[in-house]
Amino acid sequence: MMHGTVTFRGGRLFDGARLIDGYAISFKDWQRVAYGPDADVPNLGEVIDLGGDILGPGYVDLQVNGGDGIMLGDDPSVETLTRIARAHRALGVTHLLPTLITDTPEITRATIAATIDAIGQGVPGIAGLHLEGPHLSVARKGAHDAELIRPMQGGDLAELLAAAAALPCLKVTIAPENVTEAQVAAMAQAGILVSLGHTDADYDTCRSYMAAGARCVTHLFNAMSQLGNREPGLVGAALACGEVSTGLIADAVHVHPQSIRTAWAAKSEPGRVFLVSDAMAVAGSNKTQFTLKDRTIHRQNGQLTLADGTLAGADLELTTAIRVMVEQVGLPLEAVLGAATTAPAQLINLPLPTPTAATCRLSNLVRISRDLRAVSGLG
Repeated sequence: MMHGTVTFRGGRLFDGARLIDGYAISFKDWQRVAYGPDADVPNLGEVIDLGGDILGPGYVDLQVNGGDGIMLGDDPSVETLTRIARAHRALGVTHLLPTLITDTPEITRATIAATIDAIGQGVPGIAGLHLEGPHLSVARKGAHDAELIRPMQGGDLAELLAAAAALPCLKVTIAPENVTEAQVAAMAQAGILVSLGHTDADYDTCRSYMAAGARCVTHLFNAMSQLGNREPGLVGAALACGEVSTGLIADAVHVHPQSIRTAWAAKSEPGRVFLVSDAMAVAGSNKTQFTLKDRTIHRQNGQLTLADGTLAGADLELTTAIRVMVEQVGLPLEAVLGAATTAPAQLINLPLPTPTAATCRLSNLVRISRDLRAVSGLG
């Protein structure tokens, strides 16, 4: 924790779109008080030489299933949300959507209530809630419990609409197999970020659901109908529809770097590809395994898998994802930083605090090492 006045020099500032060289920035009592070309900013208070590191807005992660050794569904409470948010703050995430994987109606209700309470109590970092299921496709369930997957009923929809009215952001991942276009339209009209995922639906069906109001796709390529020569699937629909943005797990395990490169080049705008961690309980901990609904998930060689080898979330934090995107995919650092900050923030209408903003607070920034191997919070 830094107190009093501090000045940062000798690094690069990321403003949400560009990397800026030769600038300095000062803070007093956490609030920005000076910013500009290096020669124009005096040394105020403690002077920190960034040594070429990057100072920029904290990451925005829209898919965080757990952290600090626990899953959100294990004990949906303000304490659990606080622990998860704290664990990811240490990994550079200043805003996140805690994510509930397919669960019972009781756990879903408890999670919604806990998230509303956490936001009301001002728990740092909680930007809303992501419900990934239970209205998915069994054929593309991945690590989700097939016995809990079910169609969306009128009562389910009513509860989601009520939750949307009480939360700053509610993201819901659904599959056309278990949700109607009318239900999607109702959710979208209520401000819910409807995301297509865990589905085997064909291209035309996915485009129809996008026209009905779905504006997002959950972890592109994974647990969905693929891009084929005669049937483009959800992958093709996500890339073709400019009104839709899509999350991506960039660990070079869930998706091959060449597939990422192709998708990045093919994505129709203004929708964008953004990075997600799909982090599980092991995030921010040294745990080598955990349980997901009585099933053991093993952590080994940068992967999380069930006993049969099925991927179960990701052993990933966003600094590593950024490094994969730059070093293995070959994309510009500025664009990739935007995929971890600006793109997801804009999707959920979250004002992104950047060093260039007059209202910027030090606690909303992170320091990323120049070799993209470490990140540290500044508040």
